[in-house]
Amino acid sequence: MAVSAPAPLPVQFQGSAVAAWLLHLLGWRLNYHGFVARQGVAIVYPHTSNWDFPVAVLAKWAIGVPVRFWGKDSLFRIPLFGAWLRWLGGVPLDRSTPRGAVGDMAAQIERARQRNEVFWLALSPEGTRRYTDGWRSGFYQVALRARVPVLVVQLDVRNKWIDISRFVTLTGQVAADHQRLAAHCAQANGFKPHGASPVRPLSTHPTCPQKERP
Repeated sequence: MAVSAPAPLPVQFQGSAVAAWLLHLLGWRLNYHGFVARQGVAIVYPHTSNWDFPVAVLAKWAIGVPVRFWGKDSLFRIPLFGAWLRWLGGVPLDRSTPRGAVGDMAAQIERARQRNEVFWLALSPEGTRRYTDGWRSGFYQVALRARVPVLVVQLDVRNKWIDISRFVTLTGQVAADHQRLAAHCAQANGFKPHGASPVRPLSTHPTCPQKERP
């Protein structure tokens, strides 16, 4: 089930007033009431432009959540740039580990849960700025294996609105879960609307509801 609550949620963070002011100066508004858990997977949709990243980072600083994000391991080997990515919360994506990238990340989340530490992994379910025929499965596999909620971060560039209030508990029923996720992406409008991928797994193509903004 999805949760969109106006009341403060149990997990709160100390955000940056400067970042919040910059977002406001740029015309962006946040819909945010806190987090339902200290660990989870956040998906940012849609991802159609390089501008998505600085907007998302400002939102992250404004609410104060110390999220992690995957990046190509080659990027982290670039002097200074790699250190900057790690400072932002970047985690190199290494598919060569014995457990694989998904298993390794799920294990990291489990260790954080045992220590009662905050660990939110932020991903683009599309995996690229270019149009694809659906969503990649990495975010789904990590959340399901780690038994953590999925936060749908919805960008609405048309109205300069960032919704950070939709939490979904996955059931393992892939098509049904993606239908619920699609319902919470109905107001998403990217910088390049034609580049947004449909909310469905890449391997199958179930029909998913897409609502128009009234």
